[in-house]
Order: sequence, then C-alpha cells, then structure tokens
Amino acid sequence: MFGLSELALILIVVIVVVGIKKLPELTRSAGKAARIFKSEAKALKEQDASGAPPGPGRVVPGHGEALGR
Repeated sequence: MFGLSELALILIVVIVVVGIKKLPELTRSAGKAARIFKSEAKALKEQDASGAPPGPGRVVPGHGEALGR
C-alpha cells in the first residue's frame, strides 16, 4: 500500500500542518487513548473468562465537558 518513504512524507506534512506546539498534546492524547483501550480490552477478557454478564458502560470523567454537555 504505502512504502516507508511515503509514510515519512505524510508524517512530515502532518507535523508541519499540526504544528510543533500541538505535537506534545497530540501524543499525550494518543497515549491516554491507548491506555484506556488497553484497560478496556483487559477488562473484557477478564469478564469473558469469568462468564459474568456485561455490566453498565463506564463514563470517563471530563469527556462530556469537551462535547458541550
């Protein structure tokens, strides 16, 4: 699909467009999302292993504020 040179070029363009100042915030958000996804996947595996019925969904604090709710 894409070669290494094309991916590098896309990454450079994204860095220029997003700006160097926004990059730390962007990586922090990506890391936070990855940690949440990993913990939810682990909880789902544990739930499947125990055979328990699914419980209510969790709400991450602060996300409703960003959506204007």
